Amino acid sequence: MFRRIFQFLCIMTLSTPLMAADPFVPESFDVPEQLETDSFRIRMLTIHDVVKDYDAVMSSLEYLQGLLLEEWGWPRDDLSLEQDLIDLAWHQKEFQRRSSFAYTVVTLDESRVIGCVYIFPFGKGGYDAEVTMWARSDMIDSGLDEELYKTVRSWIADDWPFERTAYPGRELSWEEFNGLSTPD
Repeated sequence: MFRRIFQFLCIMTLSTPLMAADPFVPESFDVPEQLETDSFRIRMLTIHDVVKDYDAVMSSLEYLQGLLLEEWGWPRDDLSLEQDLIDLAWHQKEFQRRSSFAYTVVTLDESRVIGCVYIFPFGKGGYDAEVTMWARSDMIDSGLDEELYKTVRSWIADDWPFERTAYPGRELSWEEFNGLSTPD
């Protein structure tokens, strides 16, 4: 069963024509494929990351639920590998459509997923983008979360076409972020 789902998602994700639905960034903008530091690599999240992504999510379930469950409804206790595969396929398709961008954070040897970065359109409070990220819970004490945040913040400021980026849960509390109003 899992093999059939995986084959279907591979075909759907890789062969479905790109739709012209609301690109988040200008067509002239070259979306970065990856960013590499001395500690980790940030690259496009794809369906091929499902096993390592699922391990990162489930091994950090309590931590991630405290961070994101109330806001996103994710991750739930009953998240299955198949559901994670569907989620990753959706993120991959959104990346291809340029409507949002999900990146996986991996060790340099690609042996482990150690986090994720999500870049979404956002049109409230004068912000044009929302960036959310997480590091797996067993890496927090090593300083990875703070290093990831500083790296991503610099990357977004230097290499992306946004005027003003919101970092909910970091520079804004989720409560402040959710309370932002749309422009008049």
